[in-house]
Amino acid sequence: MSTDPASATTLQDHGHKDGVPKLALGALGVVFGDIGTSPLYAFKETFVGHHPIAVDQLHIFGVVSLIFWSLVLVVTVKYVSIIMRADNRGEGGSLALLALISRLSSTTRRSGYLALLGVLATALFFGDAMITPAMTVMSAVEGLTVVQAGMGPLVVPIAIGILVALFLIQARGTARVGAVCGPIMVLYFVTLGVLGVVNLIERPDMLFSLNPWWAALFIAEDPALAFFALGSIVLAVTGAEALYADMGHFGRKPITFSWLWIVLPALMLNYLGQGALLLEEPIAAENPFFLMAPEWARLPLVLLATAAAIIASQAVITGTFSVTRQAIQLGFLPRLRITHTSASAEGQVFIPIVNWTLALLVVLLVLGFKSSSNLAAAYGIAVTGTMFIDTLLLGVLLLSVWKWNRWVAVPLLAVFLLVDGMYFASNLTKVPDGGWFPLVIGLLGFTMLTTWSRGRELMQERLRESAMPIEVFIKSASSAAARVSGTAVFMTSSPTGVPPALLHNLKHNKVLHERIMILTVVIDEIPYVSEEDRIGTVMLGSDFYRIIIRYGFMQEIDIPAVLKRIENCGPKVKMMETSFFLSRQTLLASDKPGMALWREHLFSWMMRNAESAMDFFKLPTNRVVELGSQVEI
Repeated sequence: MSTDPASATTLQDHGHKDGVPKLALGALGVVFGDIGTSPLYAFKETFVGHHPIAVDQLHIFGVVSLIFWSLVLVVTVKYVSIIMRADNRGEGGSLALLALISRLSSTTRRSGYLALLGVLATALFFGDAMITPAMTVMSAVEGLTVVQAGMGPLVVPIAIGILVALFLIQARGTARVGAVCGPIMVLYFVTLGVLGVVNLIERPDMLFSLNPWWAALFIAEDPALAFFALGSIVLAVTGAEALYADMGHFGRKPITFSWLWIVLPALMLNYLGQGALLLEEPIAAENPFFLMAPEWARLPLVLLATAAAIIASQAVITGTFSVTRQAIQLGFLPRLRITHTSASAEGQVFIPIVNWTLALLVVLLVLGFKSSSNLAAAYGIAVTGTMFIDTLLLGVLLLSVWKWNRWVAVPLLAVFLLVDGMYFASNLTKVPDGGWFPLVIGLLGFTMLTTWSRGRELMQERLRESAMPIEVFIKSASSAAARVSGTAVFMTSSPTGVPPALLHNLKHNKVLHERIMILTVVIDEIPYVSEEDRIGTVMLGSDFYRIIIRYGFMQEIDIPAVLKRIENCGPKVKMMETSFFLSRQTLLASDKPGMALWREHLFSWMMRNAESAMDFFKLPTNRVVELGSQVEI
């Protein structure tokens, strides 16, 4: 097997100057919050959820065995050992994986289907991002009912208060909060392990449950019940996709180290401890996580679990901002207002519309479902769908790009597809009980992502159809129009032809500036473009220049800063002598082939509500001229 040398991850390549231990500590506070809080609810939901099972040795051993081997196969083997090697210049996630395959694959036959899979995985991620904060915080706060039974009515108000406060602080940035996340999660994982060991001492025979024979025996005893149980058991691996999505922040080695030496041992000790508790006290299935602790330690445990749940929610919210930004840069979403919350960390961004939409839906989820058990019915289907899609994309990567030996790759992929497929199928049974919610959100997200992408393609096609060749324009306009002092920059999405704004400016103002730059910003399918490859210039004659500025899909765009560095295009660009001309298209829905009429109206609405190009490209507000035109799609 082989990999693209350019995609190899090194700590230094991506700004990870800290050593592996320090980065591993940071990863604990960001990457593992979701999967780390799974013991709060996964074991409980398996036994007392929507498809309860008997609390006896066979089922306890079978469930723990299935959890262990799921963590090994799905997280350790699939994500940590294989998928995390598929980094797109250090970045991970479904969109990064899709971009990597597109960049390295020699065939375009399947590119359309692969793009749809990547977009669908992204849409499902948005559904999961709404449920995770509600589920984790509710599960932690419900521990209060173990401390004091009469506190049940306070669970929902307290959970909503915590979540609202969490969304309110997003605009301030997460750097200060993130600084304490790592140590808190270290304490949390140590507590998981200690609680597990204390209970495991009472029933050391629980260690036999790690034998896969018990999983097979459970399935053979009652296949239908085992199938339904998978829908709750999969909650133990929710968050596995975060290891890959957050790889760009910490690097593969720190995440791998944290998983193998801290998180996986702590999780398994805790699940074994919960199993040992149920062997001794079957009634503890109502909330085994908190009942593992002695009575005096339960309130501190609730507070620690709540802190871990907040950290897990914070990681998901931050991840949503990052994925949204990637989708905007790659052309799947319109421009949105993005605020950078750190002067030094480029990846720390805040997107107001995403934050408040997420906040509203999360609060509605808590009010609508009222308990973590009810939320569990909605939880899992988006995650398993994403995992299944990642496996399909991995198959293309192994067979078409990396050229693995088929005798190795095909059986391995078959195992992954079987496991992911069974988990996804089991979660489909939850659709009537709440699983419909992430599917509806995923469908809405998929529709908007594909509509924007397709609409942009159609609009650019229409503009190209009517565009005049630049050579013809220069010859005719240079001799007929008067030239005025200064530099005019005409922004256009097409690297060929004459920008509509340039045509309209000449038509209405009857003049041309002494230097004209036709500027196109290209977002490449890699996270970062080096400064050496940033600028491309072409001299067109008569003081016309075509300029291509390239960015990676994880980079911040700042056009004035780049223009000041341009050479070989006459004198240095001075902002006070430069005017920027933008074309604002008004879209007219028509019956031309391309998109359904309702999608054309949706695209037009999205375009009207997009962030101004002036703000998105950081253009000086007093140097911008917008010229309108109408386009039929």
